[in-house]
Amino acid sequence: MKKKVSVIGAGMGGLSAAIELIYNGYDVEVFEQNNQPGGKMHQLSFDGHTFDVGPTLVMMPEIYEEVFTNVNRKPEDYISLIKLDPMYDVYFAENYRHYSLNSDLLELMKMVEAMGEETADGFLRYLSDIYHRYQISLKYFIRRPFRHKRDIYNPNMLIQALRLKTFDSAKNMMAKYIPNKDLQEMLSFQTLYIGVSPKHGPSLYNIIPMIELLYGVWSLKGGMHAMAEAMEKLFLELGGTIHYESKVDEIVTKDRRVQGLVVNGDFISSDIVVSNADFPYTMTELIKDDSVRGQYTPAKIESMDYSCSCLVFYWAVDGEYHHLPGHTFIISEDLDKNLDQVFSGELIDEPSVYLSIPSNIDNEMAPEGKSSFYLLIPVSELGTAEYDYSEDVIDYYRQKALEHLKQLPGLENIERHINREEIFTPMDFESKFSAYRGATFGLQPTLRQSNHWRPQAKSLECEGLYFTGSSTHPGAGVPIVIESGRICASEIRKDYY
Repeated sequence: MKKKVSVIGAGMGGLSAAIELIYNGYDVEVFEQNNQPGGKMHQLSFDGHTFDVGPTLVMMPEIYEEVFTNVNRKPEDYISLIKLDPMYDVYFAENYRHYSLNSDLLELMKMVEAMGEETADGFLRYLSDIYHRYQISLKYFIRRPFRHKRDIYNPNMLIQALRLKTFDSAKNMMAKYIPNKDLQEMLSFQTLYIGVSPKHGPSLYNIIPMIELLYGVWSLKGGMHAMAEAMEKLFLELGGTIHYESKVDEIVTKDRRVQGLVVNGDFISSDIVVSNADFPYTMTELIKDDSVRGQYTPAKIESMDYSCSCLVFYWAVDGEYHHLPGHTFIISEDLDKNLDQVFSGELIDEPSVYLSIPSNIDNEMAPEGKSSFYLLIPVSELGTAEYDYSEDVIDYYRQKALEHLKQLPGLENIERHINREEIFTPMDFESKFSAYRGATFGLQPTLRQSNHWRPQAKSLECEGLYFTGSSTHPGAGVPIVIESGRICASEIRKDYY
C-alpha cells in the first residue's frame, strides 16, 4: 500500500520533494496557503506588468534542469533558460563609478587587469581556490544530509571540513586575495543573496560570485515564477494533487509519531508529513507537542540568528530603458556601515539597492512602450529592527532608493514616470509566506547554523516528520532549496522504501 505524504507548502523545497516522492511511488498531496505555487517565488501582476515577488535570477541552472531529468523528463519541455550578457552592472555610490560584469573571461580580465597586476593575480588565485572548495562542498556537504552526529564526526568528513577552510569570514577571505576594494565589495557583497553579511558569513559563501563568473547568470522566459509553474505542471502530470488556499493549522502527532494535519479546521490523515513552511514557524506554530520540538523550543528558536529581510518596490513605469541591463546593483558609499545597520536593526543611513528590469530580459513582462521595475533594499528583519515599517519609514527608503536611481543614465526623472506602485515589506513576507520574523531567507547561514548545525530534513524526535526549505540544510537560494527538497525525499525513501 502506498504511503500517504502530506506536504505543507508549494515552495521550491516542497515541490522538489513532492516530485521526487510521487515519481517513486508515494501518494502525495500538497497544501498551499496561497493561490499559486512557488512560495516566495511568487508572481505579481497589475496593469499588464508582471513581476517576480522574490528571487529574480538563475544560478546553477543544472539543478533546475535536474528537477526534470531526475524523473525522466526533458527540461526544455518545461522551462526556457535565457543567458544574460552582461550578467549585471555595479555602481558605487561614492561617485557612481560603474562596472559591467559578464562571464566572458576575456572581458572580465580586461576589467580586473585595469585594477592592477596584484589584483588580477589575486583574483585568479581566488577563483582557483574557491573552485576547489566548491567541489568539496558539492560532494561532501551540499548534496548530503547529516542525520546523525556520526555523519559529520568521522575522520573522512572532518578532513573534508578542514579542506573547506570555513573559519574565516567571506569579507576577510576576499580581502586576502584582492587588494582592490571595489572588486572586493562587488564579490563579497553577494552573500546577501542568502541573507547574511559578508562580515559574518563563512568564507565558503564566496562560491556565490565564483558560480556567477564561471557558469553565468541566467533568467527564465516568463520570469522566475515560470519554474514554479513548471514544477507544478510536472507534479500534476505525475498524479499529484495540490490544494490551494489551504492553510495548515497544525501538524498532529501522538506518542512522537505523525498522525496528519489540520487544514482549514479539517483533519487530514497522513503517514508522512513534509513541512516546507519556514522551519522556525513550523516549530513554534504548527507543532504543539514540546516532546516533538526537541531542542527547538520557542526560546531556542527566538535566540537563533536570522537573515535580513527585504523591502521591495514594484513599479509600473512609462518608457523603455534598454540601455540598462536586467540587473543593477548600487553599493552604498560605506558598505560596512550599511551592512552593520541592516543586521543591528538601526534605520539605514545610506542603503544599497538592487534594481531588476525584467521587461529588459523578456518583453512580455510589460506592455509595449512601458517597463517593469523591481527595486529591492536589504533591511532588518522584524525581530531586529528598532523601528516599525510605517508609511513614513517606507517613504524614507523609497526616497533613498530614488536618489540612487536618478544617478543612472536615463533615470534622471524616473519618479515622474512611475504610474503605479506595489510594495512588499518584511510584514508581508511574514504574513503571506510564514517567514519567521519576516526574515526573507530564513535562518542566517552563519558557521554555527550551517551544515550539521542547521536543522536537517529528518526529525529525530517524531517518526514520519520531515522538513525542507531555506532554514534547513543545505540553506537558502533557489537551487539550494531545490536541493533541500531532494535531500528530504531521499531521507523519506531511506525510511519508507
